[in-house]
Amino acid sequence: MEYISVAKAAKKWNISERSVRNYCTQGRIEGAFLTGKTWNIPSDAIKPSRKKKPIETKNDVLNVLKAEQASKQHGGFYHKIQIDLTYNSNHIEGSRLTHDQTRYIFETNTIGVEKESVKVDDIVETANHFKCIDMVIENANYKLSEHFLKELHRVLKNGTSDSRKAWFAVGDYKKRPNEVGNNPTTPPEQVATQMKALLAQYLKKEKHTLEELLDFHYQFEAIHPFQDGNGRIGRLVLFKECLKNGIVPFIITDDIKYFYYKGLKEWPQNHERLRDTCLSAQDRMKVILDYFKIDC
Repeated sequence: MEYISVAKAAKKWNISERSVRNYCTQGRIEGAFLTGKTWNIPSDAIKPSRKKKPIETKNDVLNVLKAEQASKQHGGFYHKIQIDLTYNSNHIEGSRLTHDQTRYIFETNTIGVEKESVKVDDIVETANHFKCIDMVIENANYKLSEHFLKELHRVLKNGTSDSRKAWFAVGDYKKRPNEVGNNPTTPPEQVATQMKALLAQYLKKEKHTLEELLDFHYQFEAIHPFQDGNGRIGRLVLFKECLKNGIVPFIITDDIKYFYYKGLKEWPQNHERLRDTCLSAQDRMKVILDYFKIDC
């Protein structure tokens, strides 16, 4: 899929750039998504009709995240999600940064280390993960696409030691075979086909249940489309799709990661362990939402 800028879309449709941006913001251009402050519009997108479609009411959790993100509020729900989601998702994958160090990076854009060594990649990927969460919030109500998934991966791995390896495909599907938990994953030459099929099946429905989100998550992780970062990308997408579907989002914390991994392994035969693990994580999130007086 090729994407064009707001300026090119405006010229193509003979309308103002402001109108194109409004259409994007209202969700009226199929497949359009934000990267930072830049809209990416499918080159084959159809110009929306003048008649506006009803704008779907967003859930309160997403509204609060967007409002606090825009205002750069310190100490609020958005602030907590950035730190907790980044720390736990990175820590599960082997980062040695502490929760306090993660918080310090987010709040000051610096790192405080005393009498210990810290991997540069851990710091870079922490800063990058904050940007990925912003992308998830900004694009929460838009449909998933291969381009969005690849862009998340590009942002997450940008500037890491992996990005300097000639064979490592940053922002693209893997070029070499990989494993997850000693289990084989989809061969590189089959990834594009399987990802297209997975997304096509998933996007047949406008709204999804938690069970359906977990099934998508399992299939994504089973394909393992990227060379590295699949777990973090998968959990970011899971968080995004919870926001889109009005489902209480959740964070897989380090203390339940083994139940999470075992639940993924058992998913084809038994959904109970992964579902219960995520419901437990949801219960923890509900306590946080109650503290910040956010409806769920």
